[in-house]
Amino acid sequence: MTNSGQAKLVTKSLTIEYLSVGWMTFEFLVGFWSGLKAGSILLIAFGLDSLLEIISGGALIWRLKKEANGAGQPEIERAERRSARIVGSVLLLLAAYVTIVSITNLVTHAAADTSFSGMAIAVASVILMPILTIQKRRLGQALHSPALIEDGLCNITCAYMAATVLIGAILTALLGWWWTDSLAALVLVYFIASEGWEAFSGD
Repeated sequence: MTNSGQAKLVTKSLTIEYLSVGWMTFEFLVGFWSGLKAGSILLIAFGLDSLLEIISGGALIWRLKKEANGAGQPEIERAERRSARIVGSVLLLLAAYVTIVSITNLVTHAAADTSFSGMAIAVASVILMPILTIQKRRLGQALHSPALIEDGLCNITCAYMAATVLIGAILTALLGWWWTDSLAALVLVYFIASEGWEAFSGD
């Protein structure tokens, strides 16, 4: 690949990361506030996942800027490994948080209220996140950047969480199943932790 072709890929990757971080900031504010208001661990976890993805996206922007500014290959590879570890760490932290709070809610019989703002942001994420995942995977493969690909997997995990938020909210509202929110959140832990460990360990 020519230097100009590589530079274009880096520029495209930076653009999509900026867009991703911008959306995640909005998603965090709406999701976290809606979760606190409704008492929903799923929505709170959804919002916190967005916050962690802001950190992950920031790490990728740092790594991509290294390459855009003409850093040598050894420096780019170090930034790549560090970015991958940051992505993995934030996912593992989220998995631990969701596990602890979900179990606590199940023990105390804490129920979540319906949040229409939370459901709206979840619908938008179900649509947008797969698009970001596909774009980041394509660009990550072209740039030989596993960290960028793993960051895309963070986005698809966000889509899973958004879908679970919707299912949990619908079941709670229609059937009064107070435990749906916390149980569905625990199901997500497997996906979050597996992606986090893969990124952290570099497998």
